Amino acid sequence: MKRFIPFMKTDPLVSVIRLQGVISATGRSAVLNDAGTAQMIEKAFARGKPAAVALAINSPGGSPVQSSLIAARIKRLSEEKEVPVHAFVEDVAASGGYWLACAADHIWVDESSIIGSIGVISASFGLNELIARFGIERRVHTAGKDKSMLDPFRPERAEDVARLTSIQAQIHAAFIAHVKRSRGSRLAENADLFTGEFWLGQTGVDLGLADGLGHLKPKMKDLFGEKTRFAVYGPKRGLLQRFGTQIVEDVTGTMDARAAYARYGL
Repeated sequence: MKRFIPFMKTDPLVSVIRLQGVISATGRSAVLNDAGTAQMIEKAFARGKPAAVALAINSPGGSPVQSSLIAARIKRLSEEKEVPVHAFVEDVAASGGYWLACAADHIWVDESSIIGSIGVISASFGLNELIARFGIERRVHTAGKDKSMLDPFRPERAEDVARLTSIQAQIHAAFIAHVKRSRGSRLAENADLFTGEFWLGQTGVDLGLADGLGHLKPKMKDLFGEKTRFAVYGPKRGLLQRFGTQIVEDVTGTMDARAAYARYGL
């Protein structure tokens, strides 16, 4: 009852935001994006005057834009509310998942957590020879000679690959700048951290990509006291999802997520 009595000191509160899944602009329930996480992030910083916000991250990455939007919202609210943010990596915070972790003031990992993969990837298939084998003719009509760039049903063009590589380089540069702003002098000198390679927990700590080994509740209690309270915020499931009317969509999302996690052996 003491938290409701005026002028009486209350136990510290830590707001926990669960960020789990592939990062994508699409609206499936299994993904993370700015639209789907905005409300819970805003509430986590606003309710109960938290002493800190803890991010529980388990994400293999995804959309660089959505990663940037979510991270920017967390960083902005942290500065506005003057609330420190701690990121706790569960299985993986790689690629866009690590982009999210870098929104925090401190990053904590498990010994077996996977972090890093600071790079940009684009994957597709070349199907032009397959359709030719079956006598299928691809007919595409465009206004603008590059409108069908990277069409998988046409032979790959060197100029298309050059454009894609240029775009990837710009996104990669933004990712690197974000990591450097967040981690600063904590990053290991003379270490090549931005090749897309990923590492396990302690190695990530040694490289300055994380601050130490630690789990959410014990670490927060160590920092704020044994009586620290926790309020957990996660994405809400809609009415249709709760009654199972999006089964096909969820199955598709699960398959996509498994493919993304599989890149890291998970």
